[in-house]
Amino acid sequence: MKIPASGDHHAWPALFAHRLGGALAPENTLAGLEISRQLGIPAVECDVKLSADGVAVIFHDERLERCSNGQGRLAEQHSAALAALDAGRWFHPGFAGEGIPTLAALAGAAQQAGMMVNLEIKPCPGREHETGHLVAQQAALLWQGAARQPLLSSFSLSALLAAQAAAPALARALLISGWPSNWQQQAQACAASALHADERDLSQERVRAVQHAGFALMAWTVNTEQRAAELDEWGVDMVCSDRPDRLLHRLSPPPAPAAG
Repeated sequence: MKIPASGDHHAWPALFAHRLGGALAPENTLAGLEISRQLGIPAVECDVKLSADGVAVIFHDERLERCSNGQGRLAEQHSAALAALDAGRWFHPGFAGEGIPTLAALAGAAQQAGMMVNLEIKPCPGREHETGHLVAQQAALLWQGAARQPLLSSFSLSALLAAQAAAPALARALLISGWPSNWQQQAQACAASALHADERDLSQERVRAVQHAGFALMAWTVNTEQRAAELDEWGVDMVCSDRPDRLLHRLSPPPAPAAG
C-alpha cells in the first residue's frame, strides 16, 4: 500500500522487527539491528526516550534494571552515564558490552544498512511534549536527505502533536491499545498517516474501518505465521514482530531477479 506523507507517497515495508531485533537479541540494541539486517528484515521498530540532559536514546522502560546493569530511572541519568552501561549481558553473556544506543548512532547504522526505522516516541511521565519535539527535531536532521525516512509513532497524542510541529515532513502514526472509540479523531488531530494497533484488538471489521478512514495499519506484536496470514488477508499493511525470522518469507517480497 502506498501511504501519503506530507504530499509524497512512500511505500512502507510490510515487516518490522520489534525493538530492533525482536526475541533474537537484547532489545533496543545495535546488535539487534545487525541481526535483523543479516536476516534480510527490511525495517525495525524501537523506543526513544530522553536522558536527563536531553539526549535521545533507544530504550523502552522507565527504569534501567530490566534491560541493563544500571539502576533507577533513565530520565534521571545523564547520557554519559547511560553510555557506560551494559545493555546486553542480561539477555545472554555473548552480548556483554552491548550499550544503550543514542538516536544518532541508530540513525547512522540503519541508514548504512538501508533499513527503515519506526521510532516510537516513549516519553517519561511529564516529558511528553519535550520528548516529541526533540526526537522529531533530531530525527529530521539525522535522516536529512536519506532515501528511507523514519516513521514516528507514539501512544501520546501530546508527543505526536509536538513532533508534528517540530518536523511536519516526517510521517506519524498513532499507537493504540484496547481500541478507543475516538481513535480516528486522535489520528486526525496529529495528521497521522497510520494507525498502529494491538493485533489482539483487530477484527476484519475494524481493519476495514481503518482502511475506509484512509489510514495505513500496523499490527503489533504478531509472532505466528497463522495470524500474520490472517491479517495479511484482511488487508493489514504492516506487522511488527518479535519473531520476524518466522514471517519474513510470507510478508516480504521476493528479491528481484538478477539482470541478464
